[in-house]
Order: sequence, then structure tokens, then C-alpha cells
Amino acid sequence: MKRVSPNQIIVPRQTARRFYGHGIPGVDLERLAGRLIVVEGADGSGRSTQIARLVEWLEGSGHGTVQVGLKRSSLVSEELSKAQQGNILSRTTLSMFYATDFADQLENTILPALKAGFTVLADRYIYTLMARDMVRGMDETWLKNLYGIALEPDAVFYLNVPPEELVQRNFAKNAALDYWESGMDLGLSRDMFDSFLQYQRRVAEMFRRLQKTYNFTIVDGMRSADAINADLRKKIGAVLAAT
Repeated sequence: MKRVSPNQIIVPRQTARRFYGHGIPGVDLERLAGRLIVVEGADGSGRSTQIARLVEWLEGSGHGTVQVGLKRSSLVSEELSKAQQGNILSRTTLSMFYATDFADQLENTILPALKAGFTVLADRYIYTLMARDMVRGMDETWLKNLYGIALEPDAVFYLNVPPEELVQRNFAKNAALDYWESGMDLGLSRDMFDSFLQYQRRVAEMFRRLQKTYNFTIVDGMRSADAINADLRKKIGAVLAAT
């Protein structure tokens, strides 16, 4: 975790902080002076590139940053990665693993960072977890209750890239497709390429459904990295100025 610049002025938020549901007991939301910015999108959508650029821009402007993301919890991330290697996890077990990973980061990284005035950049948040689980048949009401601990971000951006482009980007980067990101556990197709396309279309559809509930911003991910970054900077700049 980086220290806040001595020249950085922490401006009290003008809008009330909220949890999506029951939240975490004992948290004083009024003391969370930092900002929580989420960048969502599938593997190959350009999330990592954009977050790296945003970190450079924010820190160059005097904003201390902290980065979080899926499978980064010191509590279960290593165990989750090992468990996924065997491709034998049940849907409920996989869901609870990720929920534990998120909860640990929320309580021990996100909330303390916001309290200290940092800008937290999340490389995916509860929306990816919910979309994946809903595609796998998990109950939406149950998931909303499970992730009722989540803090409502200051801004959420979903980088929208068609599955046909995603598959090409993943091949170019990794020379192979990931079992879970291809939805092979769902039995959509024996061919991983075809399964990837079907699975990512279903996840994208779930994101459109969740967008109606959580009102996040859908960003055209087919543009150049420079154009996307300029768009994100403009929107985040407005958030920082308004809160």
C-alpha cells in the first residue's frame, strides 16, 4: 500500500456511502474519505492495461492508489488457484471461494485504504462474480444477499468487447484458452473455442442484466487503448471533482 502524498488534499465526500445490503458491522461509512473505482470486463478486454495507465495518471496527480482484484486475498487466493487446477470444483464451492476472497480483501484492504484516503482501483468486483454464478444457475436473490457486504463504488466501468474479439486476444496473449473462462464446466460444447464463445456471450448478457440494477457505465472496448483511457480519465476526473 502506497502512502498518501503530503501534498494530497483529502476532500470529504459530499455523497453518502452505502453498502449494497447488510454491509459489515462496525464500519463508519462517513470516515471512508477515499474513492473506489471499478474496472470490469472479461479476460482480454484491456482491464489490466487501463488500470496500469490510471494508476500512473492518478499518482502523477497526487492521488495515492491501492489495487485489488480477483484471487488476490492473502487468505484464500493460493488455495483457490490450486483448487481450480483440477477442474473439479462444484459451482457452489467455486462461488464461496470467490466470495471469501472478496470479503477478505474488502475488510482488510479496501475499507482501510478508503479510510486512509486512497483511491482504490478494483480489477473486477462483485459484478463479475455474480454474472459468472448466474450463468452457472445460481439464484440471483441469494447472490445479492451474499454480496450485500459489498460497498457501493464511486464509479464502475465495464469494458465491452465482443466474444469473437476476446477469443482472438486470449489466443494472441496466452496461446490457449482457460478452462473456467471458457465455461467448460457447463458442458456447452466439447470444443473449447466454441464453448468460450457461448460462455462469454452468456456472461455479457448477464452484465447487461446487472447493469439495469447497478447502473454501471458500459465502455466501448473496441477502441484504441488511448481513446479508452482518455474516456476513463474524463469520467473519473468528474467523480473525483464531485465527491
